[in-house]
Amino acid sequence: MKKIAFTIIKFIVFFLGWAVVTSILPLSSSENPAIWRLWAEIMPLLAVIAFTFIFWLIEKKNVRLYLFDNPVKGATLGVITGIVWLAIPVLIMYIAKIIHFNGANSINLFPVWMLAAFLNVIMQELLVRGYLYQMIKQKHNIVAAAIVTTALFTVLHGGAFEVGVVPVLNVLTMSLLMTVILEYSGSIIAPIIMHFLWNGIGALVLGGVSLADDYPNLLITTFNGNEILSGGICKIEGSIIVLFLNVILIVLFMFLKNKQGTK
Repeated sequence: MKKIAFTIIKFIVFFLGWAVVTSILPLSSSENPAIWRLWAEIMPLLAVIAFTFIFWLIEKKNVRLYLFDNPVKGATLGVITGIVWLAIPVLIMYIAKIIHFNGANSINLFPVWMLAAFLNVIMQELLVRGYLYQMIKQKHNIVAAAIVTTALFTVLHGGAFEVGVVPVLNVLTMSLLMTVILEYSGSIIAPIIMHFLWNGIGALVLGGVSLADDYPNLLITTFNGNEILSGGICKIEGSIIVLFLNVILIVLFMFLKNKQGTK
């Protein structure tokens, strides 16, 4: 019980400390929305980097964070799997005439918006699958780490609870998929790239994934048909197609990880 209590305390202090520091860091005074958003993503990222470093030192560097391990494998796996992960549901929706492309928007400083989305993903993955995940895994076990951090990831995407069961299940399974990818690749680089491709292309290009309200989207898209397939107001992220794909990928990489471990 004492060991569990210490873990809970460290978890709470880390997360609440990050949240408080993030809330008091200054926001940009720029009137340019892209620059403002970039700064808004930099602040929480800097906070999570600082807390990760501080707690890593407190742990006497005994918690392995897998930040720069296996970079080639991590990057390759992240790119390939990330493209497949997004392309399959989009292709199915397009063939089924659920998704329609109706032109394009003109977006100023589009690369800056992309950079902001990338920094947001790094922040999320460091917060959820960085120190907290590895600390719980080391002090207890991988199951406890996966459950706690998946719960945290789901809370951070709490808007899904307002729109239905499938969007919530998609958030849960997405978090589990990122965790399995982390374990299989031995690098946080893989889930970062996968997550970024999902957000960057899915949201900023296709307009089918939800980010902060001020993020633009390059293509003008509409989603029609049955809400279970089209995702309703959640679009791609609310589709049962994504849920099935998430489960398939989780099972696949769990099998590959198990096979990897028996060599």
